[in-house]
Amino acid sequence: MASDMLQHEGIHHVSIIVTDIERAKAFYREVIGLEEIERPGFDFSGAWYAIGAGGQQLHLIMHEGETKRTGGIDTRDGHFAIRVADFDAAIDWLNKCNIPHKSNRNSITGFAQIFIMDPDHNVIELNAARD
Repeated sequence: MASDMLQHEGIHHVSIIVTDIERAKAFYREVIGLEEIERPGFDFSGAWYAIGAGGQQLHLIMHEGETKRTGGIDTRDGHFAIRVADFDAAIDWLNKCNIPHKSNRNSITGFAQIFIMDPDHNVIELNAARD
């Protein structure tokens, strides 16, 4: 029965692994433009960021060792997506920051997509409403 199922309110946060917390923080602050928020005093390094006005968050977790991705941008790999206001402005910004990307303005999804990777090869989708 549907009334017995979990009642979802939305995604609260996504956590990803990074191997160099300062490098990752610089990327998410300077390239992605996220605002760092207060994080509890865990016994491991990390950072939390607010995403948008809906209360969603991105959590970075410091991990000793390597991440699994070694190749280039794979749009079918696990990823998280951030909605951006302007597709063209996002492309211009990524080019200015020398961030490699794959983009598809006319994606079958119904919205424009840009795929990038952070310094630890975590795949990020930036998407925007189509004009």
